[in-house]
Amino acid sequence: MKWADAITVLGGVSDAWSRLEARYREPHRRYHTLDHAAAVARDSAWLAADLGEVDRALVAVAAWTHDIVYDAKPGDDERASAAWAREALAGVAEAHVERVEGLILATIKHVAPADDDIATALLDADLAILGAPKELYSTYTRGVREEYAKYPDDVWREGRIAVLEGMLARPLYRSEAARARWASAAETNLAAELTHWRRERDDHR
Repeated sequence: MKWADAITVLGGVSDAWSRLEARYREPHRRYHTLDHAAAVARDSAWLAADLGEVDRALVAVAAWTHDIVYDAKPGDDERASAAWAREALAGVAEAHVERVEGLILATIKHVAPADDDIATALLDADLAILGAPKELYSTYTRGVREEYAKYPDDVWREGRIAVLEGMLARPLYRSEAARARWASAAETNLAAELTHWRRERDDHR
């Protein structure tokens, strides 16, 4: 669902799109760009296709804004993005604003109640890139590394190993639709990247 359409469904005024575009076009971004937000909006719309119109609008707004603030500061970025979304949702009922905030905050640890279908659509869509073809996955990993360029290689390597091990230790996707579409490729991509970083770590010992 497009931003303007989602805001209209929620009863708000769609006057924040130009500011949203500007944030996603900040020069330090490499992966967390407007293209990423659009992909999450697209994939979450597919996963939320059976939900009601308001629920689909909530998913869309959360998808478009979940990385609106991105300074490679996990946790702080999501909280700042939730605050940005609140400010942008002028005229929207408080219950809807709180729901959008909660959805964005759920992306910090990718945790939400099992029966939360709205969160499931957003969280699964946010991880769709993990199940992308190998070339696209490589582009994603390079982009994220560039966004974290302030960290030296050894710090990045250890942090990335921990992230990959954590993802491989639990189910990546909450919905059957997402698992069927992305899980197999995601596990292959993550395992291959983890092997790469472990070998590089061994080479530097």
